[in-house]
Amino acid sequence: MIGSSVVLRTRPWIVLCLSGFLGLLSVGTPAAVAADCPGHPDALGTSRTLVVDPREHPRIGTMQYRETLPLKDHEVVLTFDDGPLPKYSNQILKMLDDECIKATFFIIGQQAKANPEGVRKLIAAGHTVGTHSMNHPLTFDRMPVEKYEPEINGGIEWTSAAMTDPSKQLAPFFRIPGLMRAEGVENYLISRGIQVWSADFPADDWRHVSSDRVYQLAMQRLEAKGKGILLLHDIQPRTVAALPKIIRDLKARGYRIVHVVPATADRPATPTTAVEWLLHPPTETTPIARWPSVPTFVFTQTRTMPAPSPADLNAQTEHQVLLPHRTKGQLNLASTLPTPGRDLYTIPEGSIEVLLSTTLSRRAATRLAMASEAPRAAKGKSGSIKTGKSPAARTAHAAPVAPKHAADANGTAPRNAASKSASPKTAAARPTRVASLKKRAQ
Repeated sequence: MIGSSVVLRTRPWIVLCLSGFLGLLSVGTPAAVAADCPGHPDALGTSRTLVVDPREHPRIGTMQYRETLPLKDHEVVLTFDDGPLPKYSNQILKMLDDECIKATFFIIGQQAKANPEGVRKLIAAGHTVGTHSMNHPLTFDRMPVEKYEPEINGGIEWTSAAMTDPSKQLAPFFRIPGLMRAEGVENYLISRGIQVWSADFPADDWRHVSSDRVYQLAMQRLEAKGKGILLLHDIQPRTVAALPKIIRDLKARGYRIVHVVPATADRPATPTTAVEWLLHPPTETTPIARWPSVPTFVFTQTRTMPAPSPADLNAQTEHQVLLPHRTKGQLNLASTLPTPGRDLYTIPEGSIEVLLSTTLSRRAATRLAMASEAPRAAKGKSGSIKTGKSPAARTAHAAPVAPKHAADANGTAPRNAASKSASPKTAAARPTRVASLKKRAQ
């Protein structure tokens, strides 16, 4: 009980110390920016203005594209779509003015036509105004050119017509309705020098969700990425209710607002590097899975350089390194051996080697061998012939004889008495006698 009472007593002191410490951490840039907002000393303000050239980086927003705005850590760009709608747009405009925040608005042509005063209020407050098509169709990803051109041009014409001050310029920024991107639409916008805007994270305020859910999604997704372009809508009542809480948390967590404007002849683009346009640029401590491609070199001359000689290497011929004895002997042997003649690899047609190449020919070759062995055995001496099997009989017993019609078809086994006497059946049935061989020889 004593321990718990001590904790309860010290808890307010801990909270006070932590809040003071966090206040010191977040008092840097926001406090300096708040000084530029008269009458609102605790305002979030706008930390800096970023000037971009649409032709150098025509597509931005990591929800769909590789590049995004070159923001630093904890920097946010607020964007609003589908306005102006006086009932809700005026309330959002008042909140931004009270905090001295500059944002980017993407106007629908029909809204500008019905409420040109709302466009003029945005321009007078110093916000950036881009376009969002004429009627906000959600079919840009499958529209033919004869349909998306009037949509794009109509939004630009009616928004420009609402600007009575000729010194004010419509920003060449365009956001495709519903982010329904298509390559043909993007190429058309880029050819006219218009930058295509996506976003880095939305708050889903166009869905039927509560304002608390809009606030939670906006901050959770911002915390996950650390910086980026936030997509909101100034025509939704849930956005009007969620925006004060979003601004409050942005100040508490040390986020800074960046205002984006297009480059002009009198206002050059902010100097940046290509890697800054990536949401999370790779560092030397971050391993990458894809190796850089091998460069393709273009040579001005096709003539090859001569091989270096020992003199070019400052080497003396009398002091050259000798090859190992084995290697040197192999080189000498290879240079003295003659080349084999072509007839060494020639096999005459009709030879036993050729006949043995197929199964049917092997049988015919066996019968030829048997036929050639039988006369030799008959002319030999009688004492040299034993009652055992002759070589031809052993050969015939080892390899089965092909049928007669197969041998006759090939024409390789003549039908004579010698072949009959050397058949495997006769040789295997009874041994050869000397008397019978003498009678056949006579």
